[in-house]
Amino acid sequence: MRLEWRVARRYLASRRGTRFLSLITLIAIGGVAVGVTALIVVTAVMNGLQTELRKGILGVNPHVFVLTYGEGMRMDGWQDPLRRVRTVDGVVAAAPFVHTEAGLRNRGGYAEAAVLRGIDVSPAGAAVTDIPRILRENRIDLQRTRSGLPGLAAGQTLGARLGLIPGDTVTVISFTNARVTAMGFVPKMSMYEYVGGFRTGMWEYDNKFAYTTLAAAQEMAGLGSAVSGLEVRAEDPYDARALSGRIEQALGIPYRTDDWMNMNASLFSALKLEKLALTLILLLIVIVAAFNIVSTLVMVVTDKTREIGVLKSMGMTSRRILRLFMVQGLVIGIVGAALGATGGGILTYVVDRFKLISIPGEIYFISHLPVKVDPLDMVGIIVATILISFLATVYPAWQAARMDPVEAIRHE
Repeated sequence: MRLEWRVARRYLASRRGTRFLSLITLIAIGGVAVGVTALIVVTAVMNGLQTELRKGILGVNPHVFVLTYGEGMRMDGWQDPLRRVRTVDGVVAAAPFVHTEAGLRNRGGYAEAAVLRGIDVSPAGAAVTDIPRILRENRIDLQRTRSGLPGLAAGQTLGARLGLIPGDTVTVISFTNARVTAMGFVPKMSMYEYVGGFRTGMWEYDNKFAYTTLAAAQEMAGLGSAVSGLEVRAEDPYDARALSGRIEQALGIPYRTDDWMNMNASLFSALKLEKLALTLILLLIVIVAAFNIVSTLVMVVTDKTREIGVLKSMGMTSRRILRLFMVQGLVIGIVGAALGATGGGILTYVVDRFKLISIPGEIYFISHLPVKVDPLDMVGIIVATILISFLATVYPAWQAARMDPVEAIRHE
């Protein structure tokens, strides 16, 4: 292979009178590099979206919800089911919660629709989701207020639209506990003190959710001592589906469960399909670059026809001529893949490090473009690129190997 490598390197190098061949070699390498860079960046973006969404969903949501059958969305006597859920294998923490749709109205009379969540602020409840930690990091205390009213924390986007500052009084309006009078439905209205805004990084939650204590939410929703259900944190989030089955088996009727994987299945399926489609589309760039390799080698064969004839007349076999041109194609593929991988790695690092690209949060649930390079994806792209580059050398190499030495030497 030393002879094939030396001749191949000479054919690829720039020499006086053959600079055009050197230029198209660089173009072929550049085409491969651009294709690899595009593939790495796109797969990294799709991986980043999936990872960031999964992280955000798992951070602000429990892994498993325990609910009851029926239309009331209420769980009476929840203390015994809670005790049994905590004994199920794979459960790290469990706590009651209250969930209700409500409206928030500021002192100026402007109102916004919101989701009001009542959470258990005890240490047991704080271990279920990251919300208590996020509130603590923002120095938000739902239990202690200056006015003595129940505390209310809202997502930063929601709080900003309402123009709220800590200490403001907020009117919470709920139709869940509406009274029927001669004048029609009269919604339940309660006064809360706004104790601060939080940011989860998930646009949907920062734009829509508000949190208060469990007791305040129970009173607002008219549940009395009942709750909406139980929220559970699993030891392994990806075991949530199996854990849901174990919990249902332990509790029996009338209890049912739902897990985060089932609730967000359509979102992650769409992301996977989008990643596959974009990968296949961008793989066409590498295939186009492979045609550049074919044209480059065909021109080299045409330009070096007499030299090929001389080499064959001196005893170089057709098999070695075949290897010679395959080596050239492999060099183009390997160098292009290496440059593309380097460029893709640098580009993804810069985009992720400095958060250069903002995206609409109402569509993707997050505010910036996250990037995560999967080593397996990168290896797969590089291997596929080198394989395509190798296949692109077959026809030109076969054309050179089958030349008749006499005819080749006579070639003008």
